[in-house]
Amino acid sequence: MKVVLAVKSLFPSYGGPAFSVSRLALALADAGVEVGLWASDTSAVESPLLPRHASVHPMAGSIIDAINRFGQPEILHDNGIWLPHNHRLAELAAQRNLVRVVSTRGMLEPWAMNHKRVKKRLAWWLYQRRDLRRAAYHHATAEAEVKNLQRLELGVPIGLIPNGVDISYVDRHQRTPCEIRTALFLGRIHPVKGLSLLVEAWARLRPYGWQLNIAGNDEIGYQTELQKKVSAAQLSDVVHFLGPLYGENKERAFASADLFVIPSFLESFGMAIGEALAHGVPVLTTTGAPWPMIPGWGCGWTVTPTVEGITEGLRAATSVDLAGLIAMGKSGRELVQKDFAWANVAERFIDTYETLLMRASLM
Repeated sequence: MKVVLAVKSLFPSYGGPAFSVSRLALALADAGVEVGLWASDTSAVESPLLPRHASVHPMAGSIIDAINRFGQPEILHDNGIWLPHNHRLAELAAQRNLVRVVSTRGMLEPWAMNHKRVKKRLAWWLYQRRDLRRAAYHHATAEAEVKNLQRLELGVPIGLIPNGVDISYVDRHQRTPCEIRTALFLGRIHPVKGLSLLVEAWARLRPYGWQLNIAGNDEIGYQTELQKKVSAAQLSDVVHFLGPLYGENKERAFASADLFVIPSFLESFGMAIGEALAHGVPVLTTTGAPWPMIPGWGCGWTVTPTVEGITEGLRAATSVDLAGLIAMGKSGRELVQKDFAWANVAERFIDTYETLLMRASLM
């Protein structure tokens, strides 16, 4: 089977989709699929996220030239909507009679729809609604995303397949009781991530013996506003901005964390949540993230995305002793090993692709 995966960017600074699409390409290739990987900013041939694999072909140039070199794919899998290249992919699929899968990546969720609302309403009626209706399949990574797609009544099959998570080994028992405990946020520095709420909650609680590390790419200059809040609350000695972390630096950040906090208003999946659990770090997140199973597995807390909710979550989390945090982290690793292994995710996609191809052959 030949599959083309398309995405806006595969540079790490693009966030979750860069990591998940890169990793999906490798997982599909490991399962015997020949994968063409294309990014609209040409990053597929430059991204440090993509190790070499004989069955993964990074593609440069226009999507038409790239596909002509790669050869006619059986599946064109686009990750994202709204952008000009997404529309071009829809047109190309229609012209060449390709089976097109669209991963909406949370871009139709209410919070996302309200961002740049006027432009999106115009795009919706000009082309986006039509492009979505012409897809063979809509892929969502969370139940809430499925429900929002269903409300649009686009007449296209919708499926739920979560992102996968790589399982990393970290010896949490190396942590000692006398150390300062560390809460870590790792993700885009952006208002949707709820960081303003987190800073205010930290200022209210001021948990003794804890520090907060905030790591990520400052996408729109929002970090300056957060730093002012930290300074005004006299938290500069315990709240630190680390900048973007990749590779070994990212691994060290997870290894030295006792708690992972992601107070987002909205997450289409939340790759960093899965990564934290895979590293044995308990998670405090919100109902805006599609991880409702966290409290039931005993590996963290889910709260409302409000200052009050996050404050109470921090109060509960920072009251747990080191042994308790380690035990919760172990449960989190068991959760991702059971439900989010990349090999299983790839098999689910392959089954979906094969079903769509069979359906197309009968039409």
